[in-house]
Amino acid sequence: MNLSGYRELWRTRGVTALLLSSLLARLPVLATMVPVTFLAKDLSGSFRWAGVVAGAYSVGMAIAGPLWSRTADRRGPRGVLLVTGIAWSVALLAIALLPAGAHQALPLLTLVAGALVPPVMQTLRAAWPRVVQGPALRTAYSVDATAQELLFMVGPMLGATAVSVASPRLGVLLAATMSAVFIWWYALRQPAPLPHGEHAPVPLTARQLLWHRHRLPLILAFGLWVMSFNGISLAIVAYADDHGQRLIAGIFEAVWAFGSLVGGVVAGALPGRRTSYVWRRAALVVAGMLLCVFATWSTVSLGIALAMSGLTLAPAIGALYERLGALTPDVARTEVFGWMSSSAMGGAAVGAAVSGAVIEGLGVRYVWLLAAILAAVATVLLLRVPPEVAPAPAPSDLPGDGLLGETA
Repeated sequence: MNLSGYRELWRTRGVTALLLSSLLARLPVLATMVPVTFLAKDLSGSFRWAGVVAGAYSVGMAIAGPLWSRTADRRGPRGVLLVTGIAWSVALLAIALLPAGAHQALPLLTLVAGALVPPVMQTLRAAWPRVVQGPALRTAYSVDATAQELLFMVGPMLGATAVSVASPRLGVLLAATMSAVFIWWYALRQPAPLPHGEHAPVPLTARQLLWHRHRLPLILAFGLWVMSFNGISLAIVAYADDHGQRLIAGIFEAVWAFGSLVGGVVAGALPGRRTSYVWRRAALVVAGMLLCVFATWSTVSLGIALAMSGLTLAPAIGALYERLGALTPDVARTEVFGWMSSSAMGGAAVGAAVSGAVIEGLGVRYVWLLAAILAAVATVLLLRVPPEVAPAPAPSDLPGDGLLGETA
């Protein structure tokens, strides 16, 4: 185990405040989906409709994500975060106060709410190179992916607790309140944006950015992963509802995220002396999902399988972040992560809708089988992505010949 990267990262000024504020700003995003899903199911009586509502929310995020990212690049992230944070809170308030007889309006409202989700993750990943440099930057991306799993533990549990103790409406109201406060604080913690003078590099067009032999497979693979993840989240909600204990949904999400948190911490402390191929970590994700297919016969067995499956997630996601960042020029890094988020939200929309139909037609366990198939396709896409290579001892030793030189 090698903890030097962690020590160097935490000694850097501004890292703790930036990471903590970003975690709190992302918390309402993850606390929203469980109460919104239960609200849609309670108002309509169908998980198929709940899947449509969740899918509309993801479509809104997929459409607006790159636009907010590009605006943050050109005008600075602080204003974009403040405006979208307030607007998103208002949209969530409208969802929470929707009358029982107007559930047909939920897809439209969630579409608007999804389009207003602040670009917290995109701005954070663009901010890291301005806060840390050298080997600590790679650790920062790993910590980012691992810390995200902490939110997957706390966020859904918070939403499920509000649903279980009070009602889905209260859960949505809680998310609206948190977003207004936490996103404001995160916006104030933003580092100075990159200069945009006449000597600044020319930004890439969307076609130049996306139509790339390595970046495109990475973005598509992440979309397939999120498609499977979102389907599993809906399956967890359905499993809890079938067993008459809605709080189980939050517990399962927390167990799944805890496994990922542990996997990410261990992966971040590995010596890193060997070449690391992202497809190998992706193959472990497939194995973890297949394990869950055979574990739905009891609550305990499924919880254990989810914990083991979670161990594979953060290491794979962190490796994908590192590869995408290393294979993208600085001037387009915010936007490329915006496109990655759009791919994720598009995948989430399809995953929620298809998984809702699978639950209604075949049963909960088949959602995990579908997730394993999607993850296997992602693994195939990643086969030709160049590996992450252990950092050289000095900057002068890093390769600099062409595309692969950017990956060091």
